[in-house]
Amino acid sequence: MNKQPHWPLTLYYDGDCPLCAREIRLLRKRASTERLSLIDISQSDFQAEATGHSKETLQNRLHAHFADGQWVTGLDATLWSWRAAGLDRWAAPLTWPALRPLLEFGYRLFCRLRPHLTWLPHPDASQRCTNNQCNSKDPR
Repeated sequence: MNKQPHWPLTLYYDGDCPLCAREIRLLRKRASTERLSLIDISQSDFQAEATGHSKETLQNRLHAHFADGQWVTGLDATLWSWRAAGLDRWAAPLTWPALRPLLEFGYRLFCRLRPHLTWLPHPDASQRCTNNQCNSKDPR
């Protein structure tokens, strides 16, 4: 995407992923709602059909779209969400052509491992509920 972005960027993330939730916590602190809207696809009321993508597709790779309807995925979704949050210094390496293939490989590896990382402590553990049961103990 070479043109000026049409904010806000709507980022679809998996709130059940402990590492993802930590990143979202940072983005939420840094970004205004005029630039970044965050949608947790793990919530029971999330309706993937409204996005034009299946929930499985959204879970397999990070997805985001701008106000003009343009979609970005994977590292580009990360890049633009970090830019929306004013984290341009962190985002810059994602644009470096020499580094991009290595980062893409690392991202694909993370996507494969992500479903198996639920054992990691979740930053919102005491506030998250699954199967109509809430975990009152924070494992951090």
